[in-house]
Amino acid sequence: MPELPEVQTVVDTLRPRLLGRAILSVPMLRQDIVKPIGFDLSAHLTGRHVIDLARRGKRIVFTLDDGNRMYVHLGMTGRLTMEPVDGPVVKHTHAIILIEGRGLKAEGRMRKNGNRASPPNSAFSLQPSAFPQSLRFRDPRRFGGIFWLGTNSAAGDMGPEPLSIRPAQFARRLARTTRAIKNVLLDQTVIAGIGNIYADESLFLAEIHPLAPANELPDGQIKRLTRAIKLTLRRALRHRGSTLRDYVDADGVRGAYQKHHRVYDRAGEPCRSCKTPIERIVLGGRSTHFCPCCQRPSHH
Repeated sequence: MPELPEVQTVVDTLRPRLLGRAILSVPMLRQDIVKPIGFDLSAHLTGRHVIDLARRGKRIVFTLDDGNRMYVHLGMTGRLTMEPVDGPVVKHTHAIILIEGRGLKAEGRMRKNGNRASPPNSAFSLQPSAFPQSLRFRDPRRFGGIFWLGTNSAAGDMGPEPLSIRPAQFARRLARTTRAIKNVLLDQTVIAGIGNIYADESLFLAEIHPLAPANELPDGQIKRLTRAIKLTLRRALRHRGSTLRDYVDADGVRGAYQKHHRVYDRAGEPCRSCKTPIERIVLGGRSTHFCPCCQRPSHH
């Protein structure tokens, strides 16, 4: 499932293509990926301009010029990519948003240079073009979708962002639950944006066993985990996320951070720190990877 680094990378690659652009039409190939059920997304998007595009947790949030918002959740297998308007529509494409194109138009005098006109002193501005762009949402397993918010906040009941959370704030949230720390990191109401990959990677970096009860972590471990989460996410952002199977950014480019995973999806391989084989358990229905030597259980 795309997590914070992957979703942020999609947002970063989409923003230059979408901000300030008009939505020309919204051909829907599958209506049930829109929530609320039965909502006429096309009618509410056509003719509107995208004035902001941001990430909140794992959500890609669009703000329109009339103050309304919607968000796209990529689920397990979702992709949100820019494609040629006349390109083939691949299987499991559920929605197509046609966006006005932009072309460069020179303003000011053109200076002759032989048989060519060159504008070294001219200002360039983006002007509407006759060639629209195509933003396509594809999701084979359909765990994602498009959610209409109206004028409501995109945050809902989500917890704070992991890149800005403070140790004391995190400690207060962890103190409220006896669940295993791995399960808590996946709870988007506690902290928003972390999924299976970066929970495992952060716990390894912080040297915390995934089964440790969240409310029993001492302050030192919470501070270490807070730092580990931020460092892990920032490293993943620099590598444009992790591609294990489906994830690509808006330009169709795969992430590269999977090459740097220390524990995730490495069961049986030697730990990069101590050479002990990485173990895999199932926790809360999710695969969990850890080093039994570097992440020893705490004993009280």
